[in-house]
Amino acid sequence: MSSKKAVVLLSGGLDSSTCVAIAKDQGFEVYALSFRYGQRDNHELDAAEEIAKAMDIKRHEIIDIDLRAFGGSALTDDIDVPKGRSEHEMEEEIPVTYVPARNTIFLSFALAFAETLSCNDIFIGVNALDYSGYPDCRPEYIAAFQDMARLATKIGVEGDTGVRINTPLIDMTKAEIIKTGLELGVDYSLTNSCYDPDENGIACAECDSCLLRLKGFSEAGHSDPIAYQP
Repeated sequence: MSSKKAVVLLSGGLDSSTCVAIAKDQGFEVYALSFRYGQRDNHELDAAEEIAKAMDIKRHEIIDIDLRAFGGSALTDDIDVPKGRSEHEMEEEIPVTYVPARNTIFLSFALAFAETLSCNDIFIGVNALDYSGYPDCRPEYIAAFQDMARLATKIGVEGDTGVRINTPLIDMTKAEIIKTGLELGVDYSLTNSCYDPDENGIACAECDSCLLRLKGFSEAGHSDPIAYQP
């Protein structure tokens, strides 16, 4: 068994599941971290648990944080999720589905988890091509967080290599991500990417996340295995 450990942020979506597969393919023993952060829908957490089991993750922790106390996002507040937008519209401004400082909060928890494991590697499925308006998905943000992590942790100060924030998907298109995941055996039927599923967890097919996911599968030459609302 590999002695290398990695903390992987696992939302239950397509990108984070692909990150798990990439980390395992690189020889890491995966410790997954998910969050119940006050999001309006928790079907993605059900998906995360199924993925953790299917991909034989060493340990999976779900952390409770109440970002709904602050609101400010269509995912944590009573704000309508945008539907039916073109790619141009998605790129015009930071979307209302952006959760303020979410990746900074999640990465901080991942950093603490990694320190307790004596682990140097954290994986996060950020992407600078899709959702390019999200400020916490940019390469310069990841580089800045990594610098901070090396200054703020015992493993960063005393360790030989410090902390590495791995972003294997950052320059990939959605189609490239899907092809990579399929090659590594990811079962995308277990994933949930929708921002506004129905009470049964069925994807809406109209939010930004669904539209980009469907486009990615089409460009990859595969059918999306999850169900969508009519």
